[in-house]
Amino acid sequence: MDIREGTAADTERIAALHTRSWRTAYAEIFPADYLDGPVEAQQAAMWHERLVNGAKGELLVADDGTAIAGFAYLIPEDGRVLLDNLHVDPRLKRSGIGGVLLRHALDRAAGQELYLEVLKENRPAVAFYERHGGTRAREFVERFPEGFEVDVLEYYWSGMRSDTVPRRSSQAS
Repeated sequence: MDIREGTAADTERIAALHTRSWRTAYAEIFPADYLDGPVEAQQAAMWHERLVNGAKGELLVADDGTAIAGFAYLIPEDGRVLLDNLHVDPRLKRSGIGGVLLRHALDRAAGQELYLEVLKENRPAVAFYERHGGTRAREFVERFPEGFEVDVLEYYWSGMRSDTVPRRSSQAS
């Protein structure tokens, strides 16, 4: 698995993977009419803005040479780096790709605090971030313009290097 920088040529495949990931991971969290409706167009527009129009941020792509297996998107902020997305193809969950992407994100943060927001009800993701050394910072409610809200947790890694992140013992992450 190669981790490379994403380009504008990845826009459609990243948006499609992001949509599949949300429809799988958030099926019991987000309203079905949202996941079956506007989410696909919203992801396409967001990734077009980021990758084609050049919004600030960096896309890391896990690529096996034939398909995109996962991705992470980093947005530099004032003294911190937001890991805005970390998604793995739903068919490849628990394969170690997420851990590899997280370690690459920590390296790209270059000693700055890396943080992310995760849905509280997304228990597999919460467990993943805790297993990989994330520290819970706060909890808040995010309201979506479509009329629903979800509880969100913030996790951070303060100045950690990738070689200090716990690895799964049964496989290389």
